[in-house]
Amino acid sequence: QLRLVESGGGLVQPGGSLRLSCTVSGDTLQNNAIGWFRQVPGKERTLVSCSNPHVTNTYYENSAKGRFTISRDNAKNTVDLQMNSLNADDTAVYYCAAVSTQCVLYAYQYTYWGQGTQVTVSA
Repeated sequence: QLRLVESGGGLVQPGGSLRLSCTVSGDTLQNNAIGWFRQVPGKERTLVSCSNPHVTNTYYENSAKGRFTISRDNAKNTVDLQMNSLNADDTAVYYCAAVSTQCVLYAYQYTYWGQGTQVTVSA
């Protein structure tokens, strides 16, 4: 069973940057795809970015392309999400999640979840 712990959220001004980190324990990170989701109140959890377990290709939701970068360190069992040029629409609770396949799009397809970290973009 995997355990995922997010860190790095907080308050940032528009245009600023944050780096979220997902630390995975209980299994080898390289066996799992790791997705970063976000959720705002009243809306469903949506996939922002995903890192595949054995290949270098990654997924980005359209609004994240060119601003966010996902990276994994299998030796450290971490998957980071670097977020630049943040705006108010990026305000949400961010979750990392794991699935033992290639990246998939929907929250229900992921098996393990972290507790979430709040990101607030505000002046």
